[in-house]
Amino acid sequence: MLNQQTLNRSITFSGVGLHSGGRVSMSILPAPANHGIRFRRTDLEGKPEIEARVEFVGETSRSTTLVKGSVKIHTVEHVLAALAGVGVDNAVVELDANEPPIADGSSREFTRLIQSAGVVSQTEQREVWTPVEPIELKMGETVMTLFPDEVFRVTCTSAGKNGRFTQFFSTEINSKTWEKELCQARTFCFFEEIEYLIKNGLIKGGSLENAIVIRDDAVLTTEPLRYPEEFVRHKILDIVGDISLVGRAIRGHVTAVRPSHAANCEFARLIVAQMNKPLRAAQAFGPPPEARPEPVKSPAATSERDDFLEKLEGGGSLDVEQVMKVLPHRYPFLMVDGVLKMEGNLITAFKNVTINEPYFQGHFPNHPIMPGVLQLEAVAQVAGILMLRRAENLGQLAYFMAADKVKWRKPVFPGDVLVIEVELIKSRGKIGKARGVCKVKDEIVSESEVTFMLRGQ
Repeated sequence: MLNQQTLNRSITFSGVGLHSGGRVSMSILPAPANHGIRFRRTDLEGKPEIEARVEFVGETSRSTTLVKGSVKIHTVEHVLAALAGVGVDNAVVELDANEPPIADGSSREFTRLIQSAGVVSQTEQREVWTPVEPIELKMGETVMTLFPDEVFRVTCTSAGKNGRFTQFFSTEINSKTWEKELCQARTFCFFEEIEYLIKNGLIKGGSLENAIVIRDDAVLTTEPLRYPEEFVRHKILDIVGDISLVGRAIRGHVTAVRPSHAANCEFARLIVAQMNKPLRAAQAFGPPPEARPEPVKSPAATSERDDFLEKLEGGGSLDVEQVMKVLPHRYPFLMVDGVLKMEGNLITAFKNVTINEPYFQGHFPNHPIMPGVLQLEAVAQVAGILMLRRAENLGQLAYFMAADKVKWRKPVFPGDVLVIEVELIKSRGKIGKARGVCKVKDEIVSESEVTFMLRGQ
């Protein structure tokens, strides 16, 4: 069993943040055994810290963001990957801004700095975890699995839309393979994604100095590709960084098809859920649980439920009957008639607004308009589906806690189809925060941010 490790001395690196575009100075400091990896914001009062744990992941759009209270740290995956790849268990990452420097878009510079500082062994042993059974995640086009193994290994297939630039790579993850096979792989994006990223306030610090751009069949870069399969190797780099958020070394084989930060972090949550299960051996020596009669289910009913859970967790469309299996709301307060699609942290649902809605009797006579607060409620319910789709949350209630940045732009009339688009922007434990937009005929009629909490019934 190997001992835990930390840095021999502190290191410092400065540069620009990929998404903020601002200058940032980062220092990585040694830390005592059992400390883990923590990020510290030195630019904020009290120098608040966030543990590098998956329960603090709040946003996963194009990068991984840690959130604790009002403190955020964006794009942590490349630094985390370098620490995990070299084998550092305990460290403090100090930042004077809200994200680490992007460097060249890979983990190469961070890896070199860590190696130059030296890695030292500590007295406490490293806790290595092996899955007791396979773990599988299906999320949109992404499929990820974890099987027990003697080492930590990642096998990945990446591809753009219509299979563009499909690549495959597989490797054991250790300090030698990390330095040689993975740490130099740079981040990349497709040219058609750039406009969306810019409009959403992202990649302000992005350039060909720190990212590869794929336009049609051309690869735009300031230097030749560093690996023949540089794109899929960077996907593995991201997996190493995101999976390190489970807080323990893993002895297992991860296979991934079309991974993303959202899927990586959801997969990490599934791993933590299995880690936290009581050991079966310990249960065998404990007192037997109280016997409770369970309702007899037919094989057909059990199969139907299993198929539904698989569909719910994997994403896709839901009809109103399936929606009511997730949400506890019923007439006249069910504001979702169906789900069109679910992909990662994004969901699109709809509500058919009919003249038979009971609120039209008083809102308003001879001029029926759907109340804006019910559009807000629809956003909250759709956001709740995203949280409740996880098997461990199914059957709970999503309590509406707060609403921010609410704007009603156009009235909604009987006969309209209200399309509700929601993105889960924060998920910490039982608390979720989502951004929602309601549309009629592709025109925005309202928008808001809602916060809600899951509670047992």
